[in-house]
Amino acid sequence: MPDIPDRSIRICADRGGTFCDVHASYPDPADPSERKDIVVKLLSQDPANYKDAPTEGIRRVLEIVTEQSIPRGATLDTSKIDYIRLSTTVATNALLERKGQKHALLITKGFRDLLLIGNQSRPKIFDLNIRRPPPLYSTVVEVDERVTLVGYTSDPESEEHKVIFDGDGKVERGYRGKGWDGEGDAEGPGEIVRGISGEAVRILKKPDEESVRDDLQKLYDSGYRSLAVVLAHSYTFPSHELFVGQIAASIGFTQISLSSQLLPMIKMVPRGVSSTADAYLTPILRDYLDGFFKGFDEKLRDGRLRSPRVEFMGSDGGLVDAENFSGLKSILSGPAGGVVGYALTSWDDESKTPIIGLDVGGTSTDVSRYDGRYEIVYETTTAGVTIQSPQLDINTVAAGGGSCLSFRNGLFLAGPESAGAEPGPACYRKGGPLAVTDANLLLGRLIPDYFPKIFGKSEKEPLDVDASRVAFEKVAEDINSSSAQDKDLSLDEIVYGFIKVANETMARPIRALTEARGYATSKHILASFGGAGGQHACEIASLLGIKTILVHRYSSILSAYGLALADRAHEVQEPSSTFYTPSNVPTLISRLDALTASVRSELKKQGFAPERINIERMLNMRFDGTDTALMVLPSAALGEKRGEDADEDFEQAFKRAYKAEFGFLLDEKSIVVDDVKVRGIGKTFDSLGPSVFEELRTLQTRAVEKTRASSVHSVYFDRVGRVDETPVFELPILDVGDAIEGPAMIIDDTQTIVVVPGARVVVARKHLVVTLGEKD
Repeated sequence: MPDIPDRSIRICADRGGTFCDVHASYPDPADPSERKDIVVKLLSQDPANYKDAPTEGIRRVLEIVTEQSIPRGATLDTSKIDYIRLSTTVATNALLERKGQKHALLITKGFRDLLLIGNQSRPKIFDLNIRRPPPLYSTVVEVDERVTLVGYTSDPESEEHKVIFDGDGKVERGYRGKGWDGEGDAEGPGEIVRGISGEAVRILKKPDEESVRDDLQKLYDSGYRSLAVVLAHSYTFPSHELFVGQIAASIGFTQISLSSQLLPMIKMVPRGVSSTADAYLTPILRDYLDGFFKGFDEKLRDGRLRSPRVEFMGSDGGLVDAENFSGLKSILSGPAGGVVGYALTSWDDESKTPIIGLDVGGTSTDVSRYDGRYEIVYETTTAGVTIQSPQLDINTVAAGGGSCLSFRNGLFLAGPESAGAEPGPACYRKGGPLAVTDANLLLGRLIPDYFPKIFGKSEKEPLDVDASRVAFEKVAEDINSSSAQDKDLSLDEIVYGFIKVANETMARPIRALTEARGYATSKHILASFGGAGGQHACEIASLLGIKTILVHRYSSILSAYGLALADRAHEVQEPSSTFYTPSNVPTLISRLDALTASVRSELKKQGFAPERINIERMLNMRFDGTDTALMVLPSAALGEKRGEDADEDFEQAFKRAYKAEFGFLLDEKSIVVDDVKVRGIGKTFDSLGPSVFEELRTLQTRAVEKTRASSVHSVYFDRVGRVDETPVFELPILDVGDAIEGPAMIIDDTQTIVVVPGARVVVARKHLVVTLGEKD
């Protein structure tokens, strides 16, 4: 057994819809200053052989490193592990399939149907038979409590009329605006308190403990263990929610999702739906994590500094620990790792060319954009559920390697149904349907000899080309018999027709992310990754007018590799209800300072030295009278002061962001600050070394002769047809600086990259850089 130090193996696992990818590194026994990499790829679901794919992947890694056999099902020893980082689609799948936890909604009396009514948006206004997705909660209990805000939103003199509090939060002067009763401190009786946002809150009715306890006990006796608590104005006055939460905890509820603690933002509907989503998904996620931890010894979960760390990828691209990982934070956990991976490995600080990430997986394609910082959205709709939570701006389309292919009503269709991992495409030897993978296989874009032999009952069989051919011949017969053309289409033309449809489907969200927002698609670089990315990248780039494609050496497992590069993130947010005026700025800055201190303290506790902590300070701003707020971070590169010691210019940053988003400014309106937020980032690496473009500037290239190809293969290309002698190069034996002209294929153990005629590939240290010729 090689001498592997304790706490030295770093493992990252990404469990996708079809494949689970594992990337691990450990000190080279021959030279401990260098680290060796291991890549393991296995099916996400294979119940006949293992229960949990990440656990099985980690078992295989430990077998390879220790050179010892470890039986399946054995409790794994974690003494050699430094950390395990996971991204998971468990919560996402539970939401898509509506297989979450039964839970109850507790809401302010009179608002029973609020989340059912929603925000009145009608996304499919012309559908004749609209089917609204049912709510996530199973029952509703009304809490007899009520608070209201003093004054009214559109008061033009709100600053003069508002309640004034002293330093201790006591009322110094009452409300003096419209509706004041002329006697007390507000429009009517009730205790006046200062909310977190600074707004005056009037308590009309406090919840009755006995009544709340009786209602909760009935729910508990009916089998409910999960609750979502959503009370009016709790974003600024959380006391009543916390009170209900304490009673629920004393009764024994195991999951209590308080809207004021999850995301204290104004707007009761998205805050409420987010709470129900958390109560619906977190128990499912916890059950999965409990099962995962059972596969390892106790050290993995005890949370001590000397024990291995377990970290999870959050939807916003930051790592969180097991205690802080929840259903709400995990909805985009899977694709987020890939965004971090391509962003950190593809960005060049000198040229600053924006990058489009194209992640073609087995079940879906995820598209995102990076221009120096992650693009975050705060409200997204997943499976008909509108959730308010910070997430990377990732557009997903149901077209991937496993997308089912069919011919219906004279149309070639790719997706949205997926063959998944079980049974998988027809070529997976499990009797599955025709899928994009089958099309790539028949066109010669996948070579069974190089593809992982993990199929069939023995998990050791290669892809089945005959199964794909038989299924496609049947479809070709249907297509040609229904066609009015004199000449029948060849099998290759039909199969490639499906690929063209899939490519167009994948290109659509890229246009939505670029052209629809005023960015020229052709002025981007395409970073292609995911198991099927290399087979489609050249053609998708050509469709979009993009000339440069980056393919990382670990592109097929980039979501797992991204976990190894990701940073730990911790953020704190508080509501605000303040006009952005010179007199209010010092108060806002002091609130940001207080949150900054809290964030720094938390990251310090997690073991990060002060110099490894980066702070981002943001305000959520909008024009008075409008509904759309933008989370604003000043940009030092654009001349806006930024940072704790600078006199931050949020107004200039807000106007720049607003103009970019909407194309105009409302200069006559005041600016309102809805929230203050601080995000702290604990850096995993100081630097990842020179960028690929920096490397290319000095790289000496040399043409590779076709004689260096490991083999030749018959491959079908658009407008060229079959090229029987397409050279196949193995990536591990190519040298840095090698240049290959298309048509060609470049292959390693986990990926196949198709180089179309007219394209040129340069091999860099960690990337393949593909340049497309001018369009015909």
